[in-house]
Amino acid sequence: MSCSCHGGRVKRLAVAPNVPFMFWSAAEDGIVMQYDLRVPHQCSNICNNVLINLVYHLGRNAEAKCIAINPLRPELLAVGANDPYVRLYDRRMIKPTIAKYPREQSSGTPWENLSYLGDPVEPGEDNLPPGCVSYFVAGHLPLKQDDFKKRYRTLTSTYVAFSPDGNELLANLGGEQIYLFNILKKRKQLSFDMMDFSQPRDSTSSSGDSVSSKKSSTNGIHSNGINVSCVYHEVPSYARAPVHKWSSPSAAAKFEKLKKRANEAFDKQEYTLAISLYSKGITLFPNVACLYGNRAAAYIKRAWDGDHYAAIRDCYAAMRLDPDYLKAHFRLAQCLHKLRWVKEALECLTAIRLKFPDYAKTKTFESFETDVKVACFADMDIERADTESDDESNLSGAMAASNSVNKRHSNSIAKALLAISDQEKAWRASAYDYEARFCGHCNTTTDIKEANFFGSSGQYIVAGSDDGSIFIWDRVTTNIVRVLRGDESIVNCLQPHPSTCLLATSGIDPVVRLWGPRAEDGSKEDREIRDSEDAAVANQRRMNADPLEIMLLNMGYRIPGVLEHMSEELEQRNGPDRSIVQCRTS
Repeated sequence: MSCSCHGGRVKRLAVAPNVPFMFWSAAEDGIVMQYDLRVPHQCSNICNNVLINLVYHLGRNAEAKCIAINPLRPELLAVGANDPYVRLYDRRMIKPTIAKYPREQSSGTPWENLSYLGDPVEPGEDNLPPGCVSYFVAGHLPLKQDDFKKRYRTLTSTYVAFSPDGNELLANLGGEQIYLFNILKKRKQLSFDMMDFSQPRDSTSSSGDSVSSKKSSTNGIHSNGINVSCVYHEVPSYARAPVHKWSSPSAAAKFEKLKKRANEAFDKQEYTLAISLYSKGITLFPNVACLYGNRAAAYIKRAWDGDHYAAIRDCYAAMRLDPDYLKAHFRLAQCLHKLRWVKEALECLTAIRLKFPDYAKTKTFESFETDVKVACFADMDIERADTESDDESNLSGAMAASNSVNKRHSNSIAKALLAISDQEKAWRASAYDYEARFCGHCNTTTDIKEANFFGSSGQYIVAGSDDGSIFIWDRVTTNIVRVLRGDESIVNCLQPHPSTCLLATSGIDPVVRLWGPRAEDGSKEDREIRDSEDAAVANQRRMNADPLEIMLLNMGYRIPGVLEHMSEELEQRNGPDRSIVQCRTS
């Protein structure tokens, strides 16, 4: 079978294990096609096997970058596009439709064909009913898109994959991190209603123990059980240090040891290590509020992409476990302010003033409240200026249109072709949040970089990186387990063997590498990168650097200033002879 129906480059093909006669394709023309090998296929100017046409709802700039079929529920199809949203379609609710090229253009170049796609034969035809799809996105990204565009960074799903049990969906987001979504127990986006936490708890808990009053605060551990206090950074002098109820002294000792190591890493400004230790502690002790609160503090200090939103989620978790946890309230307000969600930050500060009136009198609180109010007024001025600018533009457009009706008509058509539909806005508004986030790799150079599940039950996450590394994370703790040198330039593809412990990888090098377990004889793996934290830090700097500087760095140039340290790290990792790649002479 040969097919040239797509009007853009085909990025991915997908198959279903228990549906051997069908396959699907995603292309940069914004179309997902469904092929049935039992039905004869002949390419023409009318393609009648269009399953999903993203152009219809996203406009002419839509591109389908990746697709995946759920291995246990083949009716579920995941699609990644050139935006931060991952779409999960139910094929049972979708009837294939058509896309039409003008006959004289049907044999043109892909770029010429692309300009004619997206217009159904019947005007207004849409084969996607409202309930056929669920959207998933990291909660902080929709409002961050404009900021990313200003820095010439694009957000694109370069790969999507289902877990072996079909309950989770993994997305490698170009320009950001890797996100894991639970499609069975979908997590709703956070809603900033501080009424849940603005009132003090009842004067007596369900167990009859006395709890703190309205004017007191806690450090995230309830006051009963074995006496193990939780150490916090910058705790006000009037804050109490309550304790947690442990099931056994051994559990308390284990917690104390882990907490001490994490706090020491925090004090040394080793925030990535501190986050890893807090994450391990949360896995072992999921009901201790101070672990979430301290990890939020480490996220705030580290400030990688998505860290402030992750800190917000931790603050919410801590506040639900302990509504009188003062530091969680204040850190929540700090993160909202960092994300420019100033109205929500002001609401949070109002709740803190009501719940902790003593703390509201401190200079720290008053100074921060002033900063938030200034930012709030600044946003109001910007909104007012944008409204006035839109009014002037509309007036100018109306005057121009009165002189040229045809020009107005063509402009309105062009605008409509680029605008997203109302249904798309509704789908995005109801998007679900992520379950876990994996950081450390860099995905900015290529749009085919994969991330996959690895292990007998998908207990690890693997992904390639622009620095030529293979990153392996623990799926539960999200901590980096190992980093391997997979390519001299970039690792794009990583595919696990379906039945044995074997991983195939490839990148820019003209080789495919197979990775398998070795005997535990004490020998060292030459391709293992010992300092995974330094590698992760360098990748985050690379991801936020200027695109031109990154291009020059990949060509072998030393960039003074912001990227100088990255060149040094590459030299230390690869050796002086491989750190700089010179152009071949003619």
